[in-house]
Amino acid sequence: MGCVFQSAEEKHVTKVDWMFSSGERVKDDFVLFYYANISVPVGRFQNRARLVGDISHHDGSLLLQNVEEADQGTYTCEIRFKMESLVFKKAVVLHVLPEEPTELMVHVGDSTQMGCVFQSTEEKHVTRVDWMFSPGERAKEEIVLRYYPKLNASKGYPQNWGRFQNRVNLVGDISHNDGSIRLQGVKESDGGNYTCSIHLGNLTFRKTIVLHVILKEPRTLVTPAALIPEILGGNQLVTIVGIICTTILLLPVLILIVKRTHRNKSSVTSTTLVRSLENTNKAHPEKHIYSSITTQEVIDEEESSGKPEATYMTMHPVRPSLRSAPPSGPLDNKSVGGMPKSEQAF
Repeated sequence: MGCVFQSAEEKHVTKVDWMFSSGERVKDDFVLFYYANISVPVGRFQNRARLVGDISHHDGSLLLQNVEEADQGTYTCEIRFKMESLVFKKAVVLHVLPEEPTELMVHVGDSTQMGCVFQSTEEKHVTRVDWMFSPGERAKEEIVLRYYPKLNASKGYPQNWGRFQNRVNLVGDISHNDGSIRLQGVKESDGGNYTCSIHLGNLTFRKTIVLHVILKEPRTLVTPAALIPEILGGNQLVTIVGIICTTILLLPVLILIVKRTHRNKSSVTSTTLVRSLENTNKAHPEKHIYSSITTQEVIDEEESSGKPEATYMTMHPVRPSLRSAPPSGPLDNKSVGGMPKSEQAF
């Protein structure tokens, strides 16, 4: 956070104070004070804040490291000069952005972007950007990318070589202190620590990203034939194949047996049906038809005599075959078969 007093006169700085306020009604906290050539950070900013400006040039700029979410607020710088009541003040509002992921996971063959941005309210000119790679904590570092604005102005692209050559591109906007890169065609051996260093004059911003490379699972076509060896053992597979082959060979024989069995059942069924019909015809007795007829003459005689006269009827069986035969002759009104007229037989 910059705090520079611009003056053409030579002035001697005697005291520099940095104060912090997280809100309007909150009491200010000391961040750092400078007096008698001694810089002392205070409170929770101890070991995280230090003066980086050139005091002889009226520069009391402050560097705050390992920024936390609670550090968001207003920072006020006060510069006092020797033998003067003039106090130079400058306020800087610090906005703390969400933490970027320090660990990335990417599949083999994919691309990934690794961010490295230095946030500053002052206009700082980037003098150099370095990206280094290490497969482990104690392993030797390899150069991933180097960018020198002055040297690369004519070329227009950063320098990279080794196994990262033609696979790493600078995608950040250097004018906005953005040194982000993109790594293409990630390999399994690319897993490790990537350290970005952005140099801004006498200031250096560093960030380390851990890259985890994941192997892609092979995509195989799952077929029943491919699943059989996993599910069944060798002996079981041979047994099942033998059963299937035997069934295919015996299939015509089985079909022939089934057809013959069906024919035998059909013939037996037909014979049984015929026999049942014959037995049914024999079981029914011959039908006999009986009829009773009273002639008109008998009725007339009963009316003339005035006395009821008993009528006797003798029933004789008549075969069905005789129905259609015509009577042998007209009935005699006087007598039938030598019987009196009052008794008629049919």
